[in-house]
Amino acid sequence: MTRYALTKLAEALIAIWGVVTIVFFVTRLVGDPVALLLPVGASPEQMQQMTAALGLDKPLWQQYLVYVGQVLTGDFGQSFQFNRPAIGVVLERMPATIQLALLAMVLGIIIGGAAGSIAALKRGSVVEFVVMTLALLGQATPVFWLGIMLILLFAVDLGWVPTGGYGSPAHLVLPAFTLAVFVSASIARLLRSSMLDVLKEDHVRTARAKGLLPGTVFVWHIARNALIPVVTMIGILTGELLGGSVVTETVFAWPGVGRLIVQAIETKDFPVIQAGVALIATIYVVVNLLVDLLYAVLDPRIKGRG
Repeated sequence: MTRYALTKLAEALIAIWGVVTIVFFVTRLVGDPVALLLPVGASPEQMQQMTAALGLDKPLWQQYLVYVGQVLTGDFGQSFQFNRPAIGVVLERMPATIQLALLAMVLGIIIGGAAGSIAALKRGSVVEFVVMTLALLGQATPVFWLGIMLILLFAVDLGWVPTGGYGSPAHLVLPAFTLAVFVSASIARLLRSSMLDVLKEDHVRTARAKGLLPGTVFVWHIARNALIPVVTMIGILTGELLGGSVVTETVFAWPGVGRLIVQAIETKDFPVIQAGVALIATIYVVVNLLVDLLYAVLDPRIKGRG
């Protein structure tokens, strides 16, 4: 188990370093931030001074070495736009993103888990058809369109919840439900497919032949063996949501990390972009590392192959 965990940890560190390196070079391709920071009509001397002040006058390889050295100490530099540490600007937005992501995941897991299990156990029935049709629609519906429709219905027409913003539990309702629809649909479809495969296994028939209670057969022989692909899906979706759901945060004016990075790209705020993407990559990799370790708990044979 230790060797398996160390191997996965090494892979995670390499992935984070790769993302940090890629985002550094990509940000240099989006344009020059100096023109945006200085007023219109700034002289060449002013632009040169600003370039030197931001450290952008050095060769690219020197900028990269300085950048890597700073990142290792947790320093991503000063935000061009906010004039304070970029990592602090990003961390200020994390609570909003975490609230939205966790609520959406909890709703998605509960709804999707129940729907997928019912569809698998009621195979061939009208119930399965209805559940899978709704799941397909939920997965195929564009998030931005669903968000706008929910705003028009529940916020504009009915006035039950705010149209957007941040501050109270009511502001969470629409964006969380919007994300939960896609999450639950994905989990329901995958769980149903996985459970149908497990139901065909000999050990399930043997457990039933022994006269075990249906609940015991479902929990220990069906659900547990069907969870591995679902856990993978949950890990991927959790990483994506914690990384900031850009479209949803934009539609609902939710002040999360995803929306911040989009704004930073528009203003060419390199430090904020780099800090935001690095944080998202770290969260994503850590979540998937935990998923890999959870595999070994659900199926001990996996750590032997690690």
